Amino acid sequence: MVTLLDKLGRPLRDLRISVTDRCNFRCTYCMPKEVFGKDFPYLEKNHIMTFEEIDRIVGIFTRLGVTKVRLTGGEPLLRKNLPELVSNLSMREVELAMTTNGVLLPRYAPALSAAGLDRVTVSLDAIDEGTFASITDSGHTVAAVLAGIEAAESVGLGPIKINTVVKRNVNENEMLDLIARFSDRDIAVRFIEYMDVGSTNGWKMDDVVPAQEIRQIVGASKAIKPNNANDVAKMYRLENGGEVGIISSVTEPFCGNCSRARISADGRLFLCLFSNKGLDLLSPMRKGLSDEYLEEEISRFWRSRSDRYSEIRTDSHKDRNRIEMSYIGG
Repeated sequence: MVTLLDKLGRPLRDLRISVTDRCNFRCTYCMPKEVFGKDFPYLEKNHIMTFEEIDRIVGIFTRLGVTKVRLTGGEPLLRKNLPELVSNLSMREVELAMTTNGVLLPRYAPALSAAGLDRVTVSLDAIDEGTFASITDSGHTVAAVLAGIEAAESVGLGPIKINTVVKRNVNENEMLDLIARFSDRDIAVRFIEYMDVGSTNGWKMDDVVPAQEIRQIVGASKAIKPNNANDVAKMYRLENGGEVGIISSVTEPFCGNCSRARISADGRLFLCLFSNKGLDLLSPMRKGLSDEYLEEEISRFWRSRSDRYSEIRTDSHKDRNRIEMSYIGG
Protein backbone atom coordinates (compact mmCIF):
# COMPACT_ATOMS: atom_id res chain seq x y z
CA MET A 1 0.00 0.00 0.00
CA VAL A 2 1.29 3.46 -0.94
CA THR A 3 0.70 6.88 0.57
CA LEU A 4 -0.80 8.95 -2.22
CA LEU A 5 -0.80 12.72 -1.56
CA ASP A 6 -2.58 15.52 -3.40
CA LYS A 7 -1.19 19.01 -4.04
CA LEU A 8 -2.07 20.08 -0.51
CA GLY A 9 -0.46 17.04 1.10
CA ARG A 10 -3.74 15.25 1.82
CA PRO A 11 -3.66 11.42 1.70
CA LEU A 12 -6.27 9.25 0.02
CA ARG A 13 -7.92 7.22 2.80
CA ASP A 14 -11.71 7.16 2.33
CA LEU A 15 -13.77 6.08 -0.67
CA ARG A 16 -17.50 6.65 -1.07
CA ILE A 17 -19.22 4.68 -3.80
CA SER A 18 -22.71 5.37 -5.10
CA VAL A 19 -24.42 2.15 -6.15
CA THR A 20 -27.54 3.84 -7.59
CA ASP A 21 -28.79 7.31 -8.51
CA ARG A 22 -32.35 6.45 -7.43
CA CYS A 23 -34.00 7.13 -4.08
CA ASN A 24 -37.36 6.46 -2.42
CA PHE A 25 -37.27 9.89 -0.70
CA ARG A 26 -37.61 13.31 -2.33
CA CYS A 27 -35.82 15.41 0.25
CA THR A 28 -36.06 19.08 -0.66
CA TYR A 29 -32.32 19.68 -0.13
CA CYS A 30 -31.22 16.73 -2.27
CA MET A 31 -33.78 15.41 -4.78
CA PRO A 32 -36.67 17.90 -4.90
CA LYS A 33 -39.72 16.35 -6.55
CA GLU A 34 -40.16 19.23 -8.98
CA VAL A 35 -36.82 18.23 -10.55
CA PHE A 36 -36.61 14.49 -9.80
CA GLY A 37 -40.14 13.64 -10.90
CA LYS A 38 -41.61 10.65 -12.73
CA ASP A 39 -40.02 11.67 -16.02
CA PHE A 40 -36.51 12.29 -14.67
CA PRO A 41 -33.88 10.52 -16.84
CA TYR A 42 -32.16 8.21 -14.35
CA LEU A 43 -29.12 6.21 -15.38
CA GLU A 44 -29.85 3.19 -17.53
CA LYS A 45 -28.86 -0.18 -16.07
CA ASN A 46 -26.03 -0.74 -18.54
CA HIS A 47 -24.48 2.62 -17.55
CA ILE A 48 -24.22 1.65 -13.88
CA MET A 49 -21.22 -0.19 -12.45
CA THR A 50 -21.68 -3.90 -11.89
CA PHE A 51 -20.73 -5.47 -8.57
CA GLU A 52 -17.66 -6.98 -10.20
CA GLU A 53 -16.56 -3.56 -11.46
CA ILE A 54 -17.09 -1.98 -8.04
CA ASP A 55 -15.08 -4.73 -6.38
CA ARG A 56 -12.28 -4.26 -8.90
CA ILE A 57 -12.20 -0.50 -8.26
CA VAL A 58 -12.08 -1.03 -4.49
CA GLY A 59 -9.16 -3.40 -4.92
CA ILE A 60 -7.24 -0.73 -6.81
CA PHE A 61 -8.06 1.97 -4.27
CA THR A 62 -6.96 -0.17 -1.32
CA ARG A 63 -3.54 -0.48 -2.96
CA LEU A 64 -3.48 3.32 -3.13
CA GLY A 65 -4.12 3.74 0.58
CA VAL A 66 -7.89 3.57 1.09
CA THR A 67 -8.85 2.00 4.42
CA LYS A 68 -12.57 2.83 4.57
CA VAL A 69 -15.30 2.30 1.98
CA ARG A 70 -18.82 3.70 2.32
CA LEU A 71 -21.70 2.60 0.08
CA THR A 72 -24.10 5.41 -0.77
CA GLY A 73 -26.67 6.46 -3.34
CA GLY A 74 -29.31 7.73 -3.91
CA GLU A 75 -30.63 5.12 -1.54
CA PRO A 76 -28.21 2.16 -1.70
CA LEU A 77 -30.78 -0.37 -0.49
CA LEU A 78 -32.71 0.13 -3.74
CA ARG A 79 -29.86 -1.67 -5.52
CA LYS A 80 -30.89 -5.26 -6.09
CA ASN A 81 -28.89 -7.95 -4.27
CA LEU A 82 -26.74 -5.43 -2.39
CA PRO A 83 -25.65 -8.01 0.25
CA GLU A 84 -23.84 -9.80 -2.58
CA LEU A 85 -21.69 -6.74 -3.17
CA VAL A 86 -21.09 -6.35 0.56
CA SER A 87 -19.96 -9.97 0.74
CA ASN A 88 -17.44 -9.39 -2.05
CA LEU A 89 -16.09 -6.18 -0.53
CA SER A 90 -15.85 -7.69 2.95
CA MET A 91 -12.95 -9.79 1.67
CA ARG A 92 -10.95 -6.57 1.24
CA GLU A 93 -8.96 -5.10 4.12
CA VAL A 94 -11.22 -2.09 4.60
CA GLU A 95 -13.82 -0.82 7.04
CA LEU A 96 -17.14 -1.19 5.24
CA ALA A 97 -20.01 1.18 6.02
CA MET A 98 -23.23 2.36 4.40
CA THR A 99 -25.39 5.48 4.51
CA THR A 100 -29.13 4.90 4.17
CA ASN A 101 -32.46 6.55 4.92
CA GLY A 102 -33.26 3.44 6.94
CA VAL A 103 -36.75 2.48 5.80
CA LEU A 104 -35.56 -0.72 4.08
CA LEU A 105 -33.27 -1.84 6.91
CA PRO A 106 -35.87 -4.09 8.58
CA ARG A 107 -35.83 -6.17 5.39
CA TYR A 108 -32.11 -6.12 4.64
CA ALA A 109 -30.16 -5.54 7.88
CA PRO A 110 -29.76 -9.24 8.78
CA ALA A 111 -28.39 -10.13 5.34
CA LEU A 112 -26.10 -7.08 5.27
CA SER A 113 -24.66 -7.95 8.67
CA ALA A 114 -24.17 -11.58 7.69
CA ALA A 115 -22.44 -10.46 4.49
CA GLY A 116 -19.87 -8.42 6.43
CA LEU A 117 -21.13 -4.83 6.59
CA ASP A 118 -19.55 -3.16 9.63
CA ARG A 119 -21.95 -0.31 10.40
CA VAL A 120 -24.59 2.04 9.06
CA THR A 121 -25.27 5.76 9.16
CA VAL A 122 -28.96 6.66 8.97
CA SER A 123 -30.28 9.96 7.65
CA LEU A 124 -33.05 11.34 9.86
CA ASP A 125 -33.91 15.04 9.67
CA ALA A 126 -36.79 15.18 12.15
CA ILE A 127 -38.59 13.21 14.85
CA ASP A 128 -41.88 15.03 14.34
CA GLU A 129 -43.86 13.19 11.65
CA GLY A 130 -45.21 16.39 10.07
CA THR A 131 -41.79 18.00 9.78
CA PHE A 132 -40.30 14.75 8.49
CA ALA A 133 -43.03 14.47 5.84
CA SER A 134 -42.48 18.02 4.61
CA ILE A 135 -38.73 17.43 4.25
CA THR A 136 -38.75 13.96 2.67
CA ASP A 137 -41.89 14.45 0.54
CA SER A 138 -42.14 10.69 0.10
CA GLY A 139 -45.00 9.12 2.06
CA HIS A 140 -42.55 7.37 4.38
CA THR A 141 -42.65 7.92 8.13
CA VAL A 142 -40.35 8.53 11.07
CA ALA A 143 -41.68 5.28 12.53
CA ALA A 144 -40.34 3.40 9.51
CA VAL A 145 -36.88 4.93 9.94
CA LEU A 146 -36.86 4.15 13.67
CA ALA A 147 -37.78 0.56 12.86
CA GLY A 148 -34.79 0.46 10.53
CA ILE A 149 -32.49 1.76 13.24
CA GLU A 150 -33.81 -0.89 15.64
CA ALA A 151 -33.20 -3.57 13.00
CA ALA A 152 -29.62 -2.40 12.45
CA GLU A 153 -28.96 -2.35 16.20
CA SER A 154 -30.34 -5.85 16.63
CA VAL A 155 -27.81 -7.34 14.20
CA GLY A 156 -24.79 -5.35 15.35
CA LEU A 157 -24.46 -2.79 12.55
CA GLY A 158 -23.02 -0.20 14.89
CA PRO A 159 -22.07 2.06 16.41
CA ILE A 160 -24.87 3.71 14.44
CA LYS A 161 -24.68 7.36 13.43
CA ILE A 162 -27.65 9.61 12.77
CA ASN A 163 -27.15 12.36 10.18
CA THR A 164 -29.47 15.38 10.35
CA VAL A 165 -29.29 18.17 7.79
CA VAL A 166 -30.36 21.37 9.58
CA LYS A 167 -32.15 24.05 7.56
CA ARG A 168 -33.29 27.41 8.90
CA ASN A 169 -37.02 27.64 9.72
CA VAL A 170 -37.49 23.99 8.80
CA ASN A 171 -36.09 21.69 11.47
CA GLU A 172 -33.70 23.50 13.82
CA ASN A 173 -36.30 23.03 16.56
CA GLU A 174 -35.96 19.25 16.12
CA MET A 175 -32.38 19.03 17.34
CA LEU A 176 -33.03 18.71 21.07
CA ASP A 177 -35.74 16.09 20.46
CA LEU A 178 -33.38 14.06 18.29
CA ILE A 179 -30.69 14.14 20.97
CA ALA A 180 -33.22 13.10 23.62
CA ARG A 181 -34.51 10.24 21.45
CA PHE A 182 -31.09 8.59 21.19
CA SER A 183 -29.31 9.86 24.29
CA ASP A 184 -29.50 6.58 26.20
CA ARG A 185 -28.18 4.42 23.34
CA ASP A 186 -24.87 3.87 21.55
CA ILE A 187 -26.00 6.14 18.71
CA ALA A 188 -24.22 9.36 17.71
CA VAL A 189 -26.42 12.20 16.46
CA ARG A 190 -24.63 14.50 14.02
CA PHE A 191 -26.01 17.79 12.76
CA ILE A 192 -24.98 18.92 9.27
CA GLU A 193 -25.01 22.48 8.01
CA TYR A 194 -27.23 22.79 4.94
CA MET A 195 -24.82 22.69 1.98
CA ASP A 196 -24.86 24.06 -1.57
CA VAL A 197 -24.38 20.68 -3.22
CA GLY A 198 -25.52 20.39 -6.83
CA SER A 199 -27.65 22.99 -8.57
CA THR A 200 -31.27 22.02 -7.89
CA ASN A 201 -31.92 22.63 -4.18
CA GLY A 202 -32.14 26.44 -4.28
CA TRP A 203 -29.47 26.84 -1.59
CA LYS A 204 -29.11 30.24 0.09
CA MET A 205 -26.78 31.21 2.93
CA ASP A 206 -29.80 32.53 4.82
CA ASP A 207 -31.03 28.91 5.09
CA VAL A 208 -27.89 27.76 6.91
CA VAL A 209 -27.96 27.34 10.69
CA PRO A 210 -24.27 27.93 11.51
CA ALA A 211 -22.32 25.50 13.66
CA GLN A 212 -21.89 28.15 16.35
CA GLU A 213 -25.67 28.50 16.65
CA ILE A 214 -26.13 24.73 16.67
CA ARG A 215 -23.69 24.47 19.57
CA GLN A 216 -25.65 27.09 21.50
CA ILE A 217 -29.02 25.43 20.85
CA VAL A 218 -27.94 21.94 21.91
CA GLY A 219 -25.64 23.01 24.75
CA ALA A 220 -22.40 21.67 23.28
CA SER A 221 -20.04 22.72 26.02
CA LYS A 222 -16.68 21.14 25.25
CA ALA A 223 -14.92 19.88 22.14
CA ILE A 224 -13.82 16.23 22.20
CA LYS A 225 -10.44 15.34 20.73
CA PRO A 226 -11.03 13.41 17.48
CA ASN A 227 -9.91 9.82 17.08
CA ASN A 228 -8.97 10.56 13.49
CA ALA A 229 -7.74 13.88 12.12
CA ASN A 230 -9.73 13.23 8.94
CA ASP A 231 -13.11 12.90 10.70
CA VAL A 232 -15.63 15.31 9.19
CA ALA A 233 -17.73 15.61 12.36
CA LYS A 234 -16.44 17.62 15.31
CA MET A 235 -17.67 15.96 18.48
CA TYR A 236 -18.78 17.89 21.55
CA ARG A 237 -19.68 17.07 25.12
CA LEU A 238 -23.19 18.17 26.05
CA GLU A 239 -24.06 19.88 29.30
CA ASN A 240 -25.99 16.76 30.36
CA GLY A 241 -22.94 14.55 29.73
CA GLY A 242 -23.92 13.20 26.33
CA GLU A 243 -22.19 13.76 23.00
CA VAL A 244 -23.15 15.30 19.68
CA GLY A 245 -21.41 15.77 16.34
CA ILE A 246 -21.48 18.81 14.06
CA ILE A 247 -20.46 18.79 10.39
CA SER A 248 -19.77 22.41 9.52
CA SER A 249 -18.60 22.46 5.92
CA VAL A 250 -20.11 25.91 5.27
CA THR A 251 -19.08 28.13 8.20
CA GLU A 252 -16.15 26.14 9.62
CA PRO A 253 -14.78 24.18 6.63
CA PHE A 254 -12.41 21.27 7.03
CA CYS A 255 -11.00 21.00 3.51
CA GLY A 256 -7.45 20.86 4.86
CA ASN A 257 -8.01 17.39 6.32
CA CYS A 258 -10.19 15.94 3.55
CA SER A 259 -9.05 12.44 2.58
CA ARG A 260 -12.20 11.42 0.67
CA ALA A 261 -12.79 10.45 -2.93
CA ARG A 262 -16.21 9.70 -4.39
CA ILE A 263 -17.33 7.50 -7.26
CA SER A 264 -20.69 7.99 -8.94
CA ALA A 265 -22.92 5.08 -9.89
CA ASP A 266 -21.75 5.39 -13.50
CA GLY A 267 -18.11 5.03 -12.49
CA ARG A 268 -16.83 8.60 -12.43
CA LEU A 269 -14.27 9.59 -9.81
CA PHE A 270 -14.85 12.94 -8.05
CA LEU A 271 -12.38 14.54 -5.68
CA CYS A 272 -14.78 16.92 -3.92
CA LEU A 273 -18.44 16.88 -2.94
CA PHE A 274 -18.78 20.17 -4.83
CA SER A 275 -17.07 18.99 -8.04
CA ASN A 276 -18.44 19.39 -11.54
CA LYS A 277 -15.91 17.18 -13.33
CA GLY A 278 -15.07 13.53 -12.76
CA LEU A 279 -12.60 10.99 -14.12
CA ASP A 280 -14.30 8.23 -16.09
CA LEU A 281 -13.17 4.84 -14.74
CA LEU A 282 -15.95 2.71 -16.17
CA SER A 283 -15.11 3.17 -19.86
CA PRO A 284 -11.47 2.05 -19.59
CA MET A 285 -12.54 -0.97 -17.51
CA ARG A 286 -15.04 -2.00 -20.16
CA LYS A 287 -12.45 -1.47 -22.87
CA GLY A 288 -10.28 -4.06 -21.16
CA LEU A 289 -7.54 -1.78 -19.88
CA SER A 290 -5.43 -3.12 -17.02
CA ASP A 291 -5.53 -2.46 -13.29
CA GLU A 292 -2.08 -0.90 -13.64
CA TYR A 293 -3.45 1.62 -16.14
CA LEU A 294 -6.38 2.49 -13.86
CA GLU A 295 -4.10 2.77 -10.84
CA GLU A 296 -1.83 5.22 -12.66
CA GLU A 297 -4.80 7.31 -13.87
CA ILE A 298 -6.30 7.48 -10.38
CA SER A 299 -2.91 8.37 -8.89
CA ARG A 300 -2.37 11.13 -11.43
CA PHE A 301 -5.87 12.50 -10.80
CA TRP A 302 -5.43 12.53 -7.01
CA ARG A 303 -1.96 14.10 -7.18
CA SER A 304 -3.43 16.93 -9.25
CA ARG A 305 -6.13 17.59 -6.64
CA SER A 306 -6.26 21.05 -5.09
CA ASP A 307 -10.00 21.20 -4.30
CA ARG A 308 -10.97 23.24 -1.28
CA TYR A 309 -14.35 24.62 -2.29
CA SER A 310 -15.69 25.22 1.21
CA GLU A 311 -12.67 27.32 2.16
CA ILE A 312 -13.01 29.62 -0.86
CA ARG A 313 -16.81 29.63 -1.19
CA THR A 314 -17.65 32.93 -2.92
CA ASP A 315 -20.02 33.96 -5.69
CA SER A 316 -17.20 33.66 -8.21
CA HIS A 317 -16.69 29.99 -7.28
CA LYS A 318 -20.34 28.94 -7.30
CA ASP A 319 -20.51 26.87 -10.46
CA ARG A 320 -24.17 25.94 -10.83
CA ASN A 321 -23.36 22.79 -12.82
CA ARG A 322 -21.94 20.83 -9.91
CA ILE A 323 -22.81 17.15 -9.66
CA GLU A 324 -25.95 16.41 -7.62
CA MET A 325 -25.65 14.75 -4.22
CA SER A 326 -27.92 11.91 -5.37
CA TYR A 327 -25.14 10.79 -7.77
CA ILE A 328 -22.26 10.67 -5.29
CA GLY A 329 -23.82 10.55 -1.82
CA GLY A 330 -23.16 13.02 1.00
